[in-house]
Amino acid sequence: MSKAAIADANDFAATATKSDVEEVQAAARARAYSMPLKDIDVSDQTLFLNNTIWPYFERLRKEDPVHFNAESDYGPYWSITKYKDIMAVDTNHTVFSSESGLGGITIRDPLDDFRLPMFIAMDQPKHDDQRKVVSPIVAPNNLAQLEGVIRERACAILDDLPIGEEFDWVDRVSIELTTQMLATLFDFPWEDRRKLTRWSDVATADLDSGIVDSMEQRREELRECGEYFMRLWNERVNAREPGGDLISMLAHGESTRNMPFEEFLGNLILLIVGGNDTTRNSITGGVYEMNRNPAEFEKLKANPELIPNMVSEIIRWQTPLAHMRRTALEDTELGGKKIKKGDKVVMWYVSGNRDDEVIPDADDFIIDRPRARNHLSFGFGIHRCVGNRLAEMQLRIIWEEILKRFPTIKVVGEPKRIYSNFVKGYETMTVIIPEKY
Repeated sequence: MSKAAIADANDFAATATKSDVEEVQAAARARAYSMPLKDIDVSDQTLFLNNTIWPYFERLRKEDPVHFNAESDYGPYWSITKYKDIMAVDTNHTVFSSESGLGGITIRDPLDDFRLPMFIAMDQPKHDDQRKVVSPIVAPNNLAQLEGVIRERACAILDDLPIGEEFDWVDRVSIELTTQMLATLFDFPWEDRRKLTRWSDVATADLDSGIVDSMEQRREELRECGEYFMRLWNERVNAREPGGDLISMLAHGESTRNMPFEEFLGNLILLIVGGNDTTRNSITGGVYEMNRNPAEFEKLKANPELIPNMVSEIIRWQTPLAHMRRTALEDTELGGKKIKKGDKVVMWYVSGNRDDEVIPDADDFIIDRPRARNHLSFGFGIHRCVGNRLAEMQLRIIWEEILKRFPTIKVVGEPKRIYSNFVKGYETMTVIIPEKY
């Protein structure tokens, strides 16, 4: 079913017109409001693949914002779809756990024989101890030093783009910029930097996505990742002067230097995925939305000082990670519903970011939106994205440089989206740049 759905979605993306997209959205809306409420399952990846998830979330926010789904491919779970309810879960770490041993941070339970502990899937105090080790790399003084590097690389990537012919923006720009940045943060061998993107994709891939053919292949590729990084670890741990890269920080950090292999690999994957998905998919999503909203692009060109605010709006609109999961540590109540100890609770950031009770006109893309940073995409509480300022800086720089070069970037057809209910992103997006300043 999933392979056929992916093939159909890709065929549609290649030829879809604006009226085709509107017709698909109207049909999705009719289905979402005609089916029994209890049957709505927003974990269905095909809804994300086809970008038809929105009316289902809208209905849940209106009619059942704390919604119990008794049957899904992931077992029973609670869908939390409104902004304030998501905040209540995300900031209550004594009742809602992220521990991998209890289920971790995604709707899909980790496999018993391949659990990868990582600090985002830990509770206090261990979470705090390990997070503290890597947080200096995104401290303000380090970000200031990185800005020149990011700008130089963004300029080189944009200057190398073809004019007047079609190309894949995801591969040529979004992946390349984020992969170069990851290689810098890890002090990773430059010629192998695309391995980082591959490992990120493998780590988050659904088995039906086509990215990997089997769980055995996934395990093998991630073990290859771990072995590669272990060689780098051994080099850094024996260095006389500890470096300022992420591997050196982990190798010399008091709470991380004696990690078992699985925990080492888990934390590496967390840092790779965290450094890849938010920026990569927001770069693509921003270009896509500017293409759909030309008046906003004209507004930006007339006032480039809006770029920092626009970056926050892009991240809200895209919501690169659609959800985070918690497990109830005790019986509790939320939104008038009784949640039992051990229940799976899924915070749909992607829905909370469209909650118009908190974000006015939330279904509109508005680059000068007041309080644009008031979004859920980075999470809240102790698990708020450690690299959020770095992601924002990369997006700000790429848009500053885009505005200097290109009057417009035209998206051809529809982008091919990722088959996932966790990473909300793009596989490919064909564009053409008609001219350069």
